[in-house]
Amino acid sequence: MQESAAELSPTWEMAQDVRYPTHRDYRHRNGVLNVLLNGEKTMPQRLTGQRVLITQADDYMGPATQALFAEEGAFIIADTRDLTAPGSCEALVADAGHVDIFIANLASPNFSGIPAHELTIEDWQTTFDTMVHPLHRLTRAILPQMMERGRGKIIVYGSATALKGLKTLAAYSAARAAQVGYVQSVGVEVAPHNIQVNLIAQNYVENPVYYPPELRAKESFQKSLQRQVPLGRLATAREDAQFALFLASDESDFFVGQAIPFTGGWVQR
Repeated sequence: MQESAAELSPTWEMAQDVRYPTHRDYRHRNGVLNVLLNGEKTMPQRLTGQRVLITQADDYMGPATQALFAEEGAFIIADTRDLTAPGSCEALVADAGHVDIFIANLASPNFSGIPAHELTIEDWQTTFDTMVHPLHRLTRAILPQMMERGRGKIIVYGSATALKGLKTLAAYSAARAAQVGYVQSVGVEVAPHNIQVNLIAQNYVENPVYYPPELRAKESFQKSLQRQVPLGRLATAREDAQFALFLASDESDFFVGQAIPFTGGWVQR
């Protein structure tokens, strides 16, 4: 079963393409992503031996999370399949086998700029089909094994647009808000089983899906960044992944069903 999980992931070595300092070397050996610094293998740290399932592993926060979690000793199951297809979520969990940590990395087009009265049912449905329904189907399939072991972590890469109203972003904001409600409810439900479910409500984080290089290069975007974000900059993807690492570690065991802003001050609660 472990081998099939690795074979199913066409981006199993995606971390090789992440642009971190050149002294890092990612080696894939016997189904495990090993990290070498200056030619010497690093000592496993907070996630030693933990099996981590990451969805949409080739975009959004996938590459940065793969790289950082591998450095911390995790066994990465990086999946890129279409999770809107019938049965795909259940098949993924069955193929993955043992999962200690589930990273729900789910992103869709945001359909920004479309007024609610012009928003098509198809566009509305796309956000829920991509970010909400797979979250439940995957969580429903993973929870029984975590409950049996009395231990587990589920981290959702969400959005702070669920916490702050923005014009012409109805479909995306609604789907992201649904994720928040789901995490809050399931989080308190499974906490007695020593399973922590939490969400990173992020915005203004570098990633090619929502902040492509051509957008970041525009003077108008930089001026907007200075106005909107008290820190005056985007967070790096690695900074975001480090927050997810904290939530995936034993150090976060007292965090339950929370949607935590990660926005440089754009949203504070």
